[in-house]
Amino acid sequence: MNKTRLEAFSDGVLAIIITIMVLEIKVPHGHEFADLKPLIPKFLSYILSFIYVGIYWNNHHYLLHGLSKVNGKVLWSNLHLLFWLSLIPVSTGWMGESNFGKASMAFYGIVLLLSAISYFILQYVIMCSEGEDSVLRKALKKDAKGKASVVLYIIGIIASFYSEWISGAAYFIVAMLWLIPDKRIEKVFAPKN
Repeated sequence: MNKTRLEAFSDGVLAIIITIMVLEIKVPHGHEFADLKPLIPKFLSYILSFIYVGIYWNNHHYLLHGLSKVNGKVLWSNLHLLFWLSLIPVSTGWMGESNFGKASMAFYGIVLLLSAISYFILQYVIMCSEGEDSVLRKALKKDAKGKASVVLYIIGIIASFYSEWISGAAYFIVAMLWLIPDKRIEKVFAPKN
């Protein structure tokens, strides 16, 4: 399979995920700005999830840029990632609908954690398929942000049963860590002037 086809499919799935999330925000009944107030939790959860999907889209783009050949392991690893990402609209909707309730915050964190793990698996499979001399392997030697993210997700999941604020802060911090695309990959594939 051509890597362009894999990129196009993944981009399409991510676009659908964002579309589903925004469709969960229903038009308010009424004609006053006060009628928007019940939508605030849904809108806040949408913003955070939109940022996460955008982060995955950016980093996925750079990750696939380093791929020279597509095999079955890469395809299945990519589908594994897309599966977990496809649950973001459900967890986002529940979080907004429940006004950031404990269980919904824990579920959101679990979806984020499993998305991160599946991204690491895809990254590993791509590096293995490219071999020991993989440019991607050299670029991704250290992964402090990735390890910190996993720790923060676990803290967020556990904290969700005690304080939704701490849980939300952990998820927000991870999003802020990754807001700028992974520079390690970007530097390797940037055009030389």
